[in-house]
Amino acid sequence: MHVLLMRLEAPLMAFGREMVDATGPTRDDPDVSLITGLLANALGYERSEADKHQTLQDRIAMAVRIDRQGQMVFDFQTAQLGKDDRGWTTRGIPEGREGGVGTYKSPHIRFRHYRADAAVTVALSLTDPDDQPTVDDLAEALTAPARPLFIGRKPCVPAEPLLIGVAERESLLAALDSVPPIDGGDRHCHVLSRKDAEKVERLRIYGREDQQRTVRRDWVADVHAGRETRVVVTLERPS
Repeated sequence: MHVLLMRLEAPLMAFGREMVDATGPTRDDPDVSLITGLLANALGYERSEADKHQTLQDRIAMAVRIDRQGQMVFDFQTAQLGKDDRGWTTRGIPEGREGGVGTYKSPHIRFRHYRADAAVTVALSLTDPDDQPTVDDLAEALTAPARPLFIGRKPCVPAEPLLIGVAERESLLAALDSVPPIDGGDRHCHVLSRKDAEKVERLRIYGREDQQRTVRRDWVADVHAGRETRVVVTLERPS
């Protein structure tokens, strides 16, 4: 298996989850949709190229190790926007406010959650490995991205280059285990698909939890859709 290895580490990161109104929560680790968007940005895909995003996401299989949990940070954001004020968005469309005169007397308010000082290692492979982009293409894009990269939200700039390297391993789990954790603790967590979880049964597991998540995005409809089972296991660190 040809595996891309990445480390996500930054003062602030946001691993978005289901959002209601103006409150944007975060998970402890990234979903496939976030990694898809990050890689698409590195490749130079335009937001309007939904089919290319969807094809890339459909090819991705990945496992995640939480090296450092970090802390949750809650951010209250407010801005006074007038009728003619506009804000930049990742969609490439200026965002403003609509409504009557009274609408602009109150500030624009939203709530955002972040993981502070966390570190996550990601192992990723692609189905149809000879199709474009290949794992090597992704590694090259992370080395020299088409645009500046951020981890979840625009303020979340990486603390160091994201690419660890490319490895040949028999599984995503083996690829993760080839990269030493950086937290200095005795155990670390993996987040795997149910199919990949079968490969860790032979190892000593301190804890296991099956979670239902909306981990993928319907890029054409521009919404998250569908739920998958993610298996969270805490393993003894390999010697």
